[in-house]
Amino acid sequence: MDQKKILIAGFLALLLVILVVIFFTSGGNEKIKQSRELTPPELKTQPEVPGEKKKIALFFLSEDDDLLHPEEKDIQAKASTEEEASEAIEELIKGSQSALVSPLPPETKLRQIFLTKEGMAYVDFSKEIQDKSLSGSEAEMAAVYSIVNSLTYNFKSIKKVLILVDGEEAETLAGHINLSKPFAPDYSLIAQE
Repeated sequence: MDQKKILIAGFLALLLVILVVIFFTSGGNEKIKQSRELTPPELKTQPEVPGEKKKIALFFLSEDDDLLHPEEKDIQAKASTEEEASEAIEELIKGSQSALVSPLPPETKLRQIFLTKEGMAYVDFSKEIQDKSLSGSEAEMAAVYSIVNSLTYNFKSIKKVLILVDGEEAETLAGHINLSKPFAPDYSLIAQE
């Protein structure tokens, strides 16, 4: 009986090692280029009066490099940060108005954003964010940080972002980036212009 348990435990340990090796080696030679500057580009902000337009910066990919590039958009100033953050994510899903590339599938729907007093944003997307996402660790990293940086940069009360899919915690979007923990912003992924 004990020998059988030892064999099963050994098999499970070997399987775990194989899965870890596969997880960390899949994705090949993809690397994310990082800019030297660790602060986001400056954006002129306007007073926030409900009903007026507010300028925000959303972050998209470029075909020229692996960095996120800011694009200014106008949203309606709203009574709550949750409403403004929701509109910002909706605009991010719609995509760029210039030649930049959206890392999020256009079929994606924002289900809800919930903010805590501690600065955590729970952002719940429809399953299309997984089903239709671009493949590769680089594309997945761009999708995650496009969301995270767009929210944390524009809304100072948002410090971290946890991405949900269909109301549930998801392991990954496309098999590479662990989504079980919240993300802090990483402004080193933003191109400095």
